[in-house]
Amino acid sequence: MSVPSATTGPGTGGTGTVRSRVAPVTGWGRTAPTTARVLRPASYDEVVTAVRDCDGRGAIARGLGRAYGDAAQNAGGAVLDMTGLDRVHEIDAVNGLVVCDAGVSLHRLMEVLLPLGWFVPVTPGTRYVTVGGAIGADIHGKNHHGSGSFTRHVRALELLTGDGETRLVTPEDEPDLFWATAGGMGLTGIVLAATIQLLPVETSLMTVDTERAADLDDLMARLTAGDDRYRYSVAWIDLLARGTKTGRAVLTRGDHAPLDALPARARTAPLAFRPGRLPAAPRFVPEGLLGRTTVGLFNEFWYRKAPRERRGELQRIATFFHPLDGLPHWNRIYGRSGFVQYQFVVGHGQEETLRRIVRRLSTRGCPSFLAVLKRFGEGDPGWLSFPMAGWTLALDIPAAMPGLGAFLDELDEEVAGAGGRVYLAKDSRLRPELLARMYPRLDDFRTLRALYDPRGAITSDLARRLAV
Repeated sequence: MSVPSATTGPGTGGTGTVRSRVAPVTGWGRTAPTTARVLRPASYDEVVTAVRDCDGRGAIARGLGRAYGDAAQNAGGAVLDMTGLDRVHEIDAVNGLVVCDAGVSLHRLMEVLLPLGWFVPVTPGTRYVTVGGAIGADIHGKNHHGSGSFTRHVRALELLTGDGETRLVTPEDEPDLFWATAGGMGLTGIVLAATIQLLPVETSLMTVDTERAADLDDLMARLTAGDDRYRYSVAWIDLLARGTKTGRAVLTRGDHAPLDALPARARTAPLAFRPGRLPAAPRFVPEGLLGRTTVGLFNEFWYRKAPRERRGELQRIATFFHPLDGLPHWNRIYGRSGFVQYQFVVGHGQEETLRRIVRRLSTRGCPSFLAVLKRFGEGDPGWLSFPMAGWTLALDIPAAMPGLGAFLDELDEEVAGAGGRVYLAKDSRLRPELLARMYPRLDDFRTLRALYDPRGAITSDLARRLAV
């Protein structure tokens, strides 16, 4: 199976002239909006035209806007809204392969594939991510310790590079371009379509084990001892707890439920996918709603609400993987100032660095109720892919918190000093001089970009900020 050709296969046609509008664009964190010319191509040909005709400020692809920072922004240039390219072209239900446009969301793939007994190989904390975005950020999920990141499961992709050429790229035939694109934040070109290897499942439910950890050391010991027995593993961590409770957490691990684990009434439609949905968060939320007091009360409630130990609970896929997707526009709850999502990873052997950072966050009183800790498996081949074997902590912080920038700069230094890195898909403020220390193949990436995009047609706010 191969990806459809951008010049001869599905998705061609269209007018060749792409309608555009000038609009402010921001990441999911709603910080630092910039104004760009936003285009929504409806065919591969229209993407080619948009890239060919972009001016000196270039163009960048954008999916559903779930990158937290400025990766899908392009001040004064073009932003290509790829959600108009949302066709599922081919499904091989025997071998578990799907060919689809880059603008297809993981949500749509679940709707189409789950009834056939297949699931996406990797999903982050939201299913409202496009396939192109998943490749560009080389997303990871709760199964990284066993399955790696998303692009490991991509068999081929159709890529429009900045020189105007459309290439069929595979890890075997063009490994450098393929692995530079994996995690390359959309800067090697515009992904048009991809072929993805899927995961077979018997049901749309999960069997879930939940337990509480008393502190950070207890949590890390449980993760180290037990993760290999589960496909998926993640811990919610209380970053406001102090003293002997520092790093206390709720650990949740699970796997896809087999058919014989379902009660009789559920076996009549074992692959049904019906995620619930709440009313959207209000457009205007008072500043400071998520302060230390309110988040502290929430964290106390959430920790005590969790069972000390519970085995074999059946949960829906949406409940286990994407609890926040049930609240549309949940990012509004931080108010107009928005929030910063900060995620870093440090390798095995750097546990003391992790402990020190968690203590600093606790002492500082960072009001984060979306803080998760995971163990990563073997690092991914992507030149700018984020995961490496070790420990990753992700947290959200209201952007209006006093002194936040300087505090995170200090954490960046500590992470880089330990041989770790921050996740570019969530970054909005990293200093450029630290990037090469975190990503050793940065110079190779720059050289490859110049080779395939000599006029700099593909660029973004992130690329300019970090001198990528």
